[in-house]
Amino acid sequence: MKPRMLLIIAAIVLVAGCNTSKPFQQIQTENPEYIPNTIFTYYKDSSYPMFKALREKYQLDTIFHGEQDEFKRILLLRHWIFKTVPITPNGVVLKSQDNSAESILDDALKGNMFHCAYFMIVNAEIMNACGYMARVINADEGENNLPGQIAHHGTDEVWSNTFHKWFFSDAMFDLHFEKNGIPLSALEIRDEYFKNKAADVLMVSGPDRTPIDTTLDKYKRSKEIFARVFRWIAWFKQQDIYSNWDNGISYMVMYEDDYFKTHQWIRVDGKPHWAYGTKYLILVKDRKQLYWTPNTITSEVKINGNNATVKLNSYTPFFKTYEMKEGEDGKWKDVPDSLDISLQKNKNEFLFRTVNMQGATGAEYKIVIER
Repeated sequence: MKPRMLLIIAAIVLVAGCNTSKPFQQIQTENPEYIPNTIFTYYKDSSYPMFKALREKYQLDTIFHGEQDEFKRILLLRHWIFKTVPITPNGVVLKSQDNSAESILDDALKGNMFHCAYFMIVNAEIMNACGYMARVINADEGENNLPGQIAHHGTDEVWSNTFHKWFFSDAMFDLHFEKNGIPLSALEIRDEYFKNKAADVLMVSGPDRTPIDTTLDKYKRSKEIFARVFRWIAWFKQQDIYSNWDNGISYMVMYEDDYFKTHQWIRVDGKPHWAYGTKYLILVKDRKQLYWTPNTITSEVKINGNNATVKLNSYTPFFKTYEMKEGEDGKWKDVPDSLDISLQKNKNEFLFRTVNMQGATGAEYKIVIER
């Protein structure tokens, strides 16, 4: 064999030897931000049979049958509530046997009419029944005698796995707000109102997200007026309030920013809100505590030679399993929250996601390990 050929072979062997001797390391990747829940109490997994029964009784799966887009599914469910539950025209409501979505829907189908608090309950429980996490909030204008006033409104935020964020979603009016195609949370709407009275955002209605200038009820409230109600927002600490009620009074979580410090929350009776100075008012300064991330994975990875130990963690209500696939073209399979993986390639890519008992999947989470 010629000397030059021997040198080439030797070089190839040397390079190959270097590659196999290099240790594996985890490569930083862009993943959805994981923010832990440190404040709120939600329905326990033991509540699942209640939601399963609600889903089956009203055949909720048929509302979005054939629709694969998760966000569209959420909007279809909301639209169904809007069409099913009549709005009371005068604030008078026939109180249901209890405050469950089932009782309210039963009465609605008999023709009884309801105000916003009942839409708030039904929307939250229907979303939870179908695997889409929702939470109830109170919004308030905080002063009296404003033109076109809404004054006080009970409504919801829903977690979107598609957009990986909470967004305000109102079943009573079948609407939400968007900016550049992204649905906005209650606090983001508040930001936009304080900036320029929500001039840069759209108010959209229905599953097709049709822009509207006014609400579809008889009062025809404008986008500016509707956005104004978010000046004061209270999140219920007990988001399972219909099974975890503290003598009829829920703890309220509020954002303690400059506006909160320099203004006073006035109720419709002209008096400061009753929660001031009580144990029921919980103030937070960090927005992330309000907007934590359900169904979102964080991990701990330890590499030992050609093996990696991966420990997964998330807060996923009605959790069923984690799933993993190798590479974008792999097939999803169930995995435990702690697993050992053999590293077969110089570059190994693994994708993980959560799955709840209703079949809804969370955002994909990527781990890349290479030499």
